Amino acid sequence: MNPLEWDMPKLLVYAVLFCIVFLRASATYALGRGLIAGASRVKATAKMQGERYQHASRLVERYGAPVISVCFLTVGLQTMVLLAAGGLRMPLRRFLPALGVGSVLWALLYGTVGFVGFRALQMVWEFSPLLCSIVLCALVALFSGLGLYRRIRSRESKAGAAEQSLVESLNQ
Repeated sequence: MNPLEWDMPKLLVYAVLFCIVFLRASATYALGRGLIAGASRVKATAKMQGERYQHASRLVERYGAPVISVCFLTVGLQTMVLLAAGGLRMPLRRFLPALGVGSVLWALLYGTVGFVGFRALQMVWEFSPLLCSIVLCALVALFSGLGLYRRIRSRESKAGAAEQSLVESLNQ
């Protein structure tokens, strides 16, 4: 489903993109509310026990609705923030306006930069499928490496904190 090939005026394309993200984000929020409500009965909430979810929960607790709007400009944090908002039972009177602003931001971003990205990818592919494949593989390797690096650093800092805590408790 390439938005570049949609035979519609740009404003209508933005409206469709807005509706798509608004509905998806609302469903994610509802899923978060439902998982928390059923967490005592179902053990399928492992995702909500993870470090990324906990980080998103802290962000929503600390900053509230503006985090909802800004999360639409991120990659990888959006779903966790929306789940956290649902899990924390953020009132709809705060969530819906933030969701509206975030959906507009996402639709505009995707409708402009996203279109340019699609077009650039298409041009590189037409020039050289091999070059395009190499660039995409390099990007995947870069982001995988960064994720691995962050995970290792996180484990090292946790191990260091645990070691320091043990030393402090022994010194007392």
